Amino acid sequence: MAPAPTRNVIAFMHVSLDGFVAGPNGEMDRFAIDEEIYKDVADLTRTVDTALYGRTTYTMMESYWPTVPANPSSTKEELDHAHWVENVQKIVFSTTLEQVGWNNTRLVKANIAEEVARLKQRPGTNMMIFGSPRLTHTFIRLGLIDEYRININPVILGKGIPLFKEVGEQCDLKLLTSKTFRSGVVGLHYRKVADGRA
Repeated sequence: MAPAPTRNVIAFMHVSLDGFVAGPNGEMDRFAIDEEIYKDVADLTRTVDTALYGRTTYTMMESYWPTVPANPSSTKEELDHAHWVENVQKIVFSTTLEQVGWNNTRLVKANIAEEVARLKQRPGTNMMIFGSPRLTHTFIRLGLIDEYRININPVILGKGIPLFKEVGEQCDLKLLTSKTFRSGVVGLHYRKVADGRA
């Protein structure tokens, strides 16, 4: 019998009040990312040893974060996150990418559920999806997400890429914590309820 999984998959997402994680063309400029939220994210990343990305978010991250250390206008918070993301294990789930070149990055092109089940059995801490709404949709449909960390922003976008899309079966959640930031963002932390237990 396989040992019980000890690592959780966390979906971390900034979202508008009306449920969009980005505008129609992927815009995220209406979301509040300030020093207080950077600190909260930094506290969260200390519980994570593997970052999970879809193709679009990975491409965006790879083109930006390695440039931060050389940018004299980068803040301490940006520098700290750039160092973390450079060194953390990264997994990209994509059927269209042919290769990945960022440090400590591996590409998974098929058998997502089997790969995540295998990863959950390996020693380590949590795994977290950063952004990547389409990958999040896939993980939700496959029942792979254990926790949701959702930052609800005080903005109504009206249209864009939704957080939840074709989710399939009902999934009950337990609210673990909530936090209101000075910017008006509300951070919610939910855990999936499995077999009637949180």
